[in-house]
Amino acid sequence: MTAITYRDALPEDRDALVALGRASFDAAFGHLYKPEDLATFLHSAHSPEKVAKQIADRRVAYRLAVKGEKLIGYCKLVEGAQFGDHGDAKRPIALSQLYTDPRYTGRGIGADLMDWALEEARSRRADAIQLSVWAENEGAQRFYARFGFEKIADIDFWVGNHRDDELLYELKLKKAKAA
Repeated sequence: MTAITYRDALPEDRDALVALGRASFDAAFGHLYKPEDLATFLHSAHSPEKVAKQIADRRVAYRLAVKGEKLIGYCKLVEGAQFGDHGDAKRPIALSQLYTDPRYTGRGIGADLMDWALEEARSRRADAIQLSVWAENEGAQRFYARFGFEKIADIDFWVGNHRDDELLYELKLKKAKAA
């Protein structure tokens, strides 16, 4: 049985990231939207050009879960405020995506990726991690709460011309004490 390995994204991972990002979002939420709204969102959020640019951007960090040669999950962090004035963090980092292939959900990959995200955020001197989650995605909300995230605001999330109610979650990061 092939073990799951974790590594940073490389430029040649672009197409696999695009495919998994689109497939994961569609599997979880595609039924909620008109086809044209879903297509607009998937093209803007998961285009090959956007993903390639993000892989090359030092303010964006990807962590991949790979089994053999197959991408089965990933997490993306983006430095800087993306959620306006909803929090008081001075150096927030956004957990922009945490996706797993639906066939591998429930195997600890999400928890492993979240552990990496917490460590990476601290290494980048972020004082908080912020993320948005669909208001009706109770499973994801429970997952984030296990790591200490708390709701700080109600926000909008647009999929094409469709507005969703989203919850903005935040985890304050404690500074490491000097030895």
